[in-house]
Amino acid sequence: MLRFLLIRLLRLIPTAWGIVSVVFILSRTLPTDQLLAQVLGEQLDVGSRTITPAERQAAEQAVRHRLGLDEPIFYFSIQRASTSVGPQWHWNGLQNQYHRWWRDLLRGELGRSYRDNSPVAQVLAEALRCTLPLTLLAAALAVGLSLWLALWMTQHPRGRTFLLTALYSLDTLPLFVVALVLLYSLANPDALALFPAYGFGSYELADSWPEAVGIYLYHLVLPILSLVLITLPGLIAQLDASLQQELQTAYVITAKAKGLAFWQVVRHHALRNALLPVVTLFTDLLPALVAGAVIVEVIFALPGMGRLLADAAATRDYPVLQAGVLLITLVRLLSHSIADSLYLRIDPRIRSSS
Repeated sequence: MLRFLLIRLLRLIPTAWGIVSVVFILSRTLPTDQLLAQVLGEQLDVGSRTITPAERQAAEQAVRHRLGLDEPIFYFSIQRASTSVGPQWHWNGLQNQYHRWWRDLLRGELGRSYRDNSPVAQVLAEALRCTLPLTLLAAALAVGLSLWLALWMTQHPRGRTFLLTALYSLDTLPLFVVALVLLYSLANPDALALFPAYGFGSYELADSWPEAVGIYLYHLVLPILSLVLITLPGLIAQLDASLQQELQTAYVITAKAKGLAFWQVVRHHALRNALLPVVTLFTDLLPALVAGAVIVEVIFALPGMGRLLADAAATRDYPVLQAGVLLITLVRLLSHSIADSLYLRIDPRIRSSS
């Protein structure tokens, strides 16, 4: 089992390298005029004095050198030939942006932000302080509620029909609509102001850590509820369909004929086999919630990972954007490894064949 998981993990490394490399190259091929104008605007703030073209060109070259944009992007580049022979390949050597980024990454250095020159690792750590509690709590609640409701529906057929209808209706709504409905209905002074509308308030000024945790979680209620509501329909529908199929199998009928209670048959026999088709859904839940956190954090003004990546993409902050994509890629690949380990634990046939 350990050998199988190790082989699968090693196979995921080239996938992560390919995804991050494509993002790096595509981001560096975008125009940098907006980025240079932003950085130059901060450096050339000299009051009422007029900046000469020579000073501006020198400052622009200095900014390009500081940001590493004066080097070639990749190991080789294509140059247009002056003759009709066609394009020519030019080898740039190891002095290029791609090689330098991977060299720093292997040393544990993620670079510095283009906007404020702060370390990217520090920027990501501050954003994860919001995103990790948000996504982990939402994932735990979604998994727990889906399991409980799926088991509850096996004993309540009438309630099952009503609940599935409600879930299918909820599944038609996009995440931003669900978040806005919760915001306008439960954080609106004109309706019900039960929860705060944005931010985290002043939890850092609390007198004790339990009070700070309470204030922190209080501000996360609506964002977590938005993510849970948008993920429940798919999980419950798939798990319910799998359970209904397992309840028609011969071993379940035999277990009930031997006198076992229906709840014991479902919980100890049918549920384990019913989990096989939905293991991937459960393990993909955390990466999906990280993607959904982009919308939720923007709507509720939370300083998390999603909002950080949205701002980095808008301002062409390449180091932050690349580090964020790398982190999300690693989380998704890790979820695939967790799915493989769960498959091996649930189904002995997979374990014996591996």
